Amino acid sequence: MDTSVILPFEAEGFVQSLEAFSLKEVGSERWFRQHAHIEKLNMQAILNASAVHDEFVKELLVSYGKIPVLVHEMILVQVWKQKVFPILCQLEDFNPKDTFPLYMVIHHEATIINLLETIMYHKDSCEAAGDSVLDLVDYCHRKLTLLVSKATREAATAQDQRNPKGKAVASSADLMSALQMQSAAGEFEISQKAVSVLRFITDHTESISVIKRMMCTHNMPCVLVQLIVCCPWSRCKDGEVEKYINGRWQKIPVDDHLKMTKLDGQVWISLYNLLLNEDCQRNYDFNNFNKNQLLKLRGFMTEVLIDQLPNLVELQRYLAHLTVTDPAPPKKELILEQIPEIWNHIVRQNSGKWKAIAKYQVKETFSPSESELKLLAERLYQVYNFDVMESLLPEKPKCGSCGKEAAKRCSRCQGEWYCHRECQVKHWSKHKRACQLITEVTGKIQRDLHVNI
Repeated sequence: MDTSVILPFEAEGFVQSLEAFSLKEVGSERWFRQHAHIEKLNMQAILNASAVHDEFVKELLVSYGKIPVLVHEMILVQVWKQKVFPILCQLEDFNPKDTFPLYMVIHHEATIINLLETIMYHKDSCEAAGDSVLDLVDYCHRKLTLLVSKATREAATAQDQRNPKGKAVASSADLMSALQMQSAAGEFEISQKAVSVLRFITDHTESISVIKRMMCTHNMPCVLVQLIVCCPWSRCKDGEVEKYINGRWQKIPVDDHLKMTKLDGQVWISLYNLLLNEDCQRNYDFNNFNKNQLLKLRGFMTEVLIDQLPNLVELQRYLAHLTVTDPAPPKKELILEQIPEIWNHIVRQNSGKWKAIAKYQVKETFSPSESELKLLAERLYQVYNFDVMESLLPEKPKCGSCGKEAAKRCSRCQGEWYCHRECQVKHWSKHKRACQLITEVTGKIQRDLHVNI
C-alpha cells in the first residue's frame, strides 16, 4: 500500500514557499497554510527515513537553503509561547468557543523539531543550516535545561495522570487551562527531541563558534551530566520502573531495567563527541567544578552500559586519565566569534508590544467564525491521512484489554485496538463511554465538513 504523503514535485513547491513570519502573523491564514505544508514535509521525511528511501524532503531543504527558515519559525513559536500565550490566557474578554487554532500553534514547535530531528542526522543538513546552528544550539540548551528541571517533568506526569486517555474537557470554561496544561506537557516531548538534535550537531559541527558556544557559553558537558544523573525519562511509580518511550510512559520488566533507551544513548554519544574532540578539549575549562561533575559519569559506566555502547570504553579511559591530571585552562585568544541572532532579533523587535500583539490576535486570529473554523478543520483533515499516520507509529498497536499486539480495532469509533473478539467484549464496559464520545465528535465533524468516509 502506498502511504506517501506528498510527491517530490509537491514537496519542492512546499519547500520553495517556506518563509519567515513575524510574531504578529502567527496563527494567520497564511501561517496556517505553511503549517500544513510543514506537517506534510515532516510526515514524508519520517516515512522516507524509516523506509530508507530517497530522502527528497531533506535534499530539497538543503538545496533551497530553507533549514534556517525552519529554525526561525520554531524559535518564533517558542517566543510566542513564552511572551504572548500567557497574556492571551489572562485576557478577560477572551473566551474562545474552540481552542483548536491555539492548539495548532502550540503544536507547530513540536512539528518542526520533529522534522529537524529527522534531517539533522545528515552532515549536509548541519552544514546547510549555516549560522542558524548557533541559534539551534541555544534552543537545545534552553530545552535541555527545562528537561532537567523538576517543573517540566512534573508537567508531563500531571498530564499523564489527569488526562491519561486524552478525554475531552467537558466545560468550555476549562478550555484555556487545559490548553496551558497540554502546552506544559508538550515541552517534555519537545525537550527530548532537542536531545537528539544536539547529538547530531555534536556529530557534525567543525565550527569553532559552535564549539565555543557549547563548551564555554552553555557548559553543555555539565548539562548532559545532569541529564545522566537525574534521567528525566525514567521514574518509579507504584513500586515499578517506568520509562518514557515512543511518546508514553511504559512499565519496564525487571530484566530490562538496565537496558539503554534511545535517549540514554543520545546523551552518552553527545558526551563522547564533546569530551573526546580535540577542539572541544582545547576550548573547555576543566576547573574543579567541571571536573568533579564529569567524574560523576564514572559511577554510571558499568559493564552492562559499555556492552550496549562499546565506544564508551574510550570515554571511560579518558575519564580515568582525567582523575589523575589537571588539564591546562583554555588559552585566552582573540577570536572573532559568530553569535546567534534569531531569538534576540524577535524579542528586540517586539519588546513592549506583547500585550498589543495578544489583543490583536484575539480579535483577528483566534476568534474565528464557524465557517473559518470549518475551513481550517477541513484543510487539516486533508493533511492527516489515517493510513499514513498508522505507518508512522513507532510500534504496532496494542490490545486495549490484554496489551498484546493487535490487528483489529473497534468498528464504531476506530480508536481502540484488540487482538481478539473476546478481549473486545471483556473491555466494552471500560471502553463504552469513550467510544460514544469519539463517535459523536467524529460524526459531528463529518457532518460539518460534508466528508463522506
